[in-house]
Amino acid sequence: MHCIFATITPKAQYFKSAKKAILGILGATRKEEGCLQFDVHTNQSETQLFLYEQWQDESALEQHYEQDYTKQVFAAYQEWLAEPVEIKTMALLK
Repeated sequence: MHCIFATITPKAQYFKSAKKAILGILGATRKEEGCLQFDVHTNQSETQLFLYEQWQDESALEQHYEQDYTKQVFAAYQEWLAEPVEIKTMALLK
């Protein structure tokens, strides 16, 4: 299993657009082969978005990055983000 925790910090004027875009790909992403979990969270002040993702393996995540809808969000990030997305890869302890 491949687990990801991403912190997304949009510029204040783009927060609603970023949130809408990510929520807009939620259903399609969850239907992708290899997607085990894809959840979106925000902080109380609604200044950051957080993604918790579980993928069957790294290949499934790479396939997600190749989807047109994912590429569209990534392209919009170029203008929207206040700082680069922080991605942490995690391993589940058993």
